[in-house]
Amino acid sequence: MEPLNFVPKIVAFCCQYCAYNAADLAGSMRLQYSPYVRVIRLLCTGKIDSIYLLKAFEEGADAVFVAG
Repeated sequence: MEPLNFVPKIVAFCCQYCAYNAADLAGSMRLQYSPYVRVIRLLCTGKIDSIYLLKAFEEGADAVFVAG
């Protein structure tokens, strides 16, 4: 069982032209999403190297996702 004060660390790798713009627009519209998500902007998610995903886990991320 997880402790009640568990705070997840989530890393989001987002395409600059798609998902990052959507996250930016959500902020402009004052929509809220989890403050535990750290967004990393990439030029293209199709070219992401798997070593970056593994490094995020190695640095303590609980979840990693790629949005394009």
